[in-house]
Order: sequence, then structure tokens, then C-alpha cells
Amino acid sequence: MAKKTEVVIAMGSRSDLKVMKAAADILENFGVPSSTEILSAHRTPQLLEKRTVIWEASGVKVIIAGAGGAAHLPGMLASFSVLPVIGVPVTTTALGGLDSLLSIAQMPKGVPVAPVAVDNSTNAALLAVEILATGTETNARVLRKKLSEYKKSMARQVFSDRKKLKKIGPSRFLKLKK
Repeated sequence: MAKKTEVVIAMGSRSDLKVMKAAADILENFGVPSSTEILSAHRTPQLLEKRTVIWEASGVKVIIAGAGGAAHLPGMLASFSVLPVIGVPVTTTALGGLDSLLSIAQMPKGVPVAPVAVDNSTNAALLAVEILATGTETNARVLRKKLSEYKKSMARQVFSDRKKLKKIGPSRFLKLKK
């Protein structure tokens, strides 16, 4: 039996998927059930409202919403829902994603959206996992343990990189594959 979706990843158009896939990958790695949807704040506003009602009733706990340009999707979802919304600004050709970031960050009082850096759905997913890990149920404790190990592995990578850099120097270090 499939687990109930805990995090919804919403995006304004199919072109946003290349950015938002990293969020799906992180959630999968942490064992957090998620679903991915394309919804348009401007072309399907009634669908947004309908989906938020369904998500809330089905036990979804966090929404990650990615959008470029005017980037209204995260804010619109936040206006229809009481669930926490994390906004991922997607790079645009006009202003390189700054327009999206400002649109997501400059929400009016009473309609909060937590913005992350441009194209950084990885951090959006990690923030969603951290939100889920604040609970008291067994799953939250498991997520806290996984988050702790994830952060320790990032620190180990830094120490490893420091050692390699010192040993082989900057020129050779830059040529290494990640």
C-alpha cells in the first residue's frame, strides 16, 4: 500500500520541472511521500483552490511551489491554504530569476511564503523535511536522524575537500569530478 502524500511539489509549467525535480529526488531520498503537479496561477486559479482543499483533507503537510516570472503560484497557493508553502523562484530570461524571487518574498502580511534561493528546490525539499521532522510521531524522529546524518555528511565532504585541496593544489583540485 502506497504511503499518503505528505509534500506536494507544484509548478507553474512543464519547463519548471528541470528545477523542481531536485526537490522530488531529495524527498525520495528521505523517504517522504510526495506528488508533483503542474498548476497555473493565472490559467487555472479555480483548480488551485480545489487542489488545496483536497490536499488539506488528504493529510498533505507542506507545499513546495516553483514558478518563474511573476511567480504568483506560491502566493496563490498560500492564499487558498493553511499549509506551509515554500516558494522556489525559477530563473527567467528577463531578470535571471530576481523577478521571481522578489515576487515570492514580497508577500503581503497574513499570506506567508518561505522563499528559497533561485532554482534551489533542493533547499525547499530539505526545509519541508525539517518541517515534517518537528512532529512527535515516529516518522518525525526518523527524519530528524536522517537530517542529522545528511548534515554530518556535508561536513565530512568539506573536510575531505580541504584535505584534497591542500594535498594537490587549486589547479588540480578544480579538474576533479564531483
